[in-house]
Amino acid sequence: MPALPSDETPFFRRGPSPFARFVFFGLFSLALLFADARYGYLESIRLGVGVVIAPLQRAALMPLHAWDAVAAYFASQTRISQENAELRRQLVVQGAVVQGAQALAQENGRLRGLLGAHAKSGGNDILAEVLYLGRDPFSQKVFVNKGSNDQVRAGQAVIDDGGVVGQVTRVFPAVAEVTLLTEKDHTIPVKIERNGIRSLLVGAGTGRAPELRFMSASADVQSGDVLVTSGLDGTYPPGLAVAVVAAVERDSGLMFARITCRPLAGVDRSDQVLIVPAPTANVPPRPEETNEAETPKRTGKGKRRAA
Repeated sequence: MPALPSDETPFFRRGPSPFARFVFFGLFSLALLFADARYGYLESIRLGVGVVIAPLQRAALMPLHAWDAVAAYFASQTRISQENAELRRQLVVQGAVVQGAQALAQENGRLRGLLGAHAKSGGNDILAEVLYLGRDPFSQKVFVNKGSNDQVRAGQAVIDDGGVVGQVTRVFPAVAEVTLLTEKDHTIPVKIERNGIRSLLVGAGTGRAPELRFMSASADVQSGDVLVTSGLDGTYPPGLAVAVVAAVERDSGLMFARITCRPLAGVDRSDQVLIVPAPTANVPPRPEETNEAETPKRTGKGKRRAA
């Protein structure tokens, strides 16, 4: 077998050594840096390369951007839900505060009106609070938190900041029953403030407006006339506002006109009322009524005796 020659060519050709290549590329890089920094030769190449690889960069970043968008969407939904829940809670709280403020404002208005009425009456009236309604749903009665222990007496008038509410009908030690002016057949002597014509305001019962009774069809009564207490019964002090005329119906075939009225007081919504004592003016007692049937007989007997 013949021996291989010693100067046989190797299978893979070997290039420059690694150190030589490192030195070459290092010097080449320094030359490029100097040429680019000094003369800007590579700027156009850089721009071209940037234009070419920009779509590739965007395509590579699309999954990351999509993930960020999905995460931001769910985060925003969670934040919006929390904000909505907080806003609803604040709305409920503020709604309660507003309603309470409105109720307080209305109550303050009523109390100011009662304070004015209290000053006009001379300070002898009694401030009371409505506790509950009567047991009979068809009766117009309420109970207040003042009774005989507070010098409340049956027959005293009850008013609020708008006008007459009713009259005390029964008294207990700690509470008193008040019959409202809308109670059926409850009568209040009144007069028309505009012209002084006197009449009787009679309650018509639950759900019906009180009426001005026994007024002739030709009486000077107009819608909008204000009715005040006349003070002729000795129970209601004179001059208290009672009602306003709502409608006047005149029929030539009837003797009396049908006049419906609207109470000025909050008979079904007053929470605080004033119990007004009866007038203390010295009024002579009412004379006893004589029997008209016996009057002619007595007169005849006197004539016979004189004869």
